[in-house]
Amino acid sequence: MRFLRRSLTGLFLLSLTLGLLAYAGVQVRDAVQDRMAQEPRSFPQRERVFAVNVVPAQFDTVTPLLTAFGQIESVRTLELRSAAGGRVIDIAPEFVEGGNVTEGQVLVRIDPTDAEAVLQRVQSDILDAEAEQREAERALVLAQDELVAAEEQATLRERAFQRQRDLEERGVGTAAAVEVAELAAAQARQAVLSRRQAVAQAEARIDQATTRLSRAVIAEAEAQRRLDDTVITADFSGTLADVSVVQGRLVSSNEQLARLIDTDALEVAFRVSTQQFARLLDENGQLSKSDVTVVLDVFGTNLTASGTISRAGAAVGDGQTGRLLFATLDNAPGFRPGDFVTVQIEEPPLDNVARLPASALNAANEVLVIAEEDRLDVVQVNLLRRQGDDVLVRARDLQGREVVAERTPLLGAGIKVRPLRDAGQAVPEAPEMVELTEERRARLVAFVQSNTRMPEEARQRVLQQLSQGTVPAQVVERIESRMGG
Repeated sequence: MRFLRRSLTGLFLLSLTLGLLAYAGVQVRDAVQDRMAQEPRSFPQRERVFAVNVVPAQFDTVTPLLTAFGQIESVRTLELRSAAGGRVIDIAPEFVEGGNVTEGQVLVRIDPTDAEAVLQRVQSDILDAEAEQREAERALVLAQDELVAAEEQATLRERAFQRQRDLEERGVGTAAAVEVAELAAAQARQAVLSRRQAVAQAEARIDQATTRLSRAVIAEAEAQRRLDDTVITADFSGTLADVSVVQGRLVSSNEQLARLIDTDALEVAFRVSTQQFARLLDENGQLSKSDVTVVLDVFGTNLTASGTISRAGAAVGDGQTGRLLFATLDNAPGFRPGDFVTVQIEEPPLDNVARLPASALNAANEVLVIAEEDRLDVVQVNLLRRQGDDVLVRARDLQGREVVAERTPLLGAGIKVRPLRDAGQAVPEAPEMVELTEERRARLVAFVQSNTRMPEEARQRVLQQLSQGTVPAQVVERIESRMGG
């Protein structure tokens, strides 16, 4: 009975639970159906307005600046080489790395002993040749006198022969006497020929002596030139580099001792694209003499020099593109050959163009302008140049209109905006300043003082900044980057 009672009680509880679950499911289903059957509530929508910075589009004549990077070179660079080998016996005090020398100054002397000995021997040969020439001239005079005497004797012998012939014709002389006289006359004529030959030999001897003297003079000039080659002088005023010789060293012929660089005749070599090169040509297809500005960044202090484009490279090197241009610098204090500089070239002026921020232009060369009711409109423009963070454009019906300075993906045609017209008048931010410890300050000052390539004016300016309580962070970063390099 107990088992039956408990079984019935369990079945009752199970039936009650299933009924409650079924009731709860019906309630949930009814609630969902009622919720879905209700009409949706609508909330009022408000148009979103974006704040944008705008700039006015003003069309004017603008001179574009073409920016390139180049390297400073010297117009005159001379390799100082030893024309004669030997031991270096004397060196000028300025013959050091970075030494300044003047034109004609004696830089190096090589031991001239061997060259002087050769010159003395050649001079002795000249004396011998001159003596030989004088002796040949005297021998010629004697030979000519002997020829005159032989000719006179031949004349007498000829007269005696004619007299004997006359006597024979009158029957007074004999045939033997005539033959003897004829033989004597023939011998006299033979003697004349011998003397003439002697005169010719004397004249040939003079020619040989003259030739020998000329060769000796040429040898003397060559020996003197070799002696002069033992002294190396500066062909022009400049600065020495790559000095590789000291006093007492043995040098060989044609060995490079140093390089002489004219630091007052500098030029900059830079490469531009073919399209940029085409913009620098005049109406006749010739390279225009455009003005250039060269800027060298030295620890936050820019060194600037001006110049003029002088010529273009004759050919394009293997694996290279564009054109190599050269510009002659007028006055470039502080610049040295090998400096990597920024070159700014003035292009021909462009008429009727507007300067806008580069962020106002998209990839399709479109800008957004403020239309009626402060809504945006799209205007197609013609991109002419990129000038750093700005662009030079040309378009119709854009004069005086306000252009959105910074485009974002949220902006487009028809969007309502709130123009901010004073964005360009913001006060520039002050440079970030840092405080230096005494150890760090001393390390920076020592590095700046030991830098020989920095101009004195720039060095004093940087040292003055380092002596302050707070120093611009940009200056500190640049000095420490150089120290790390």
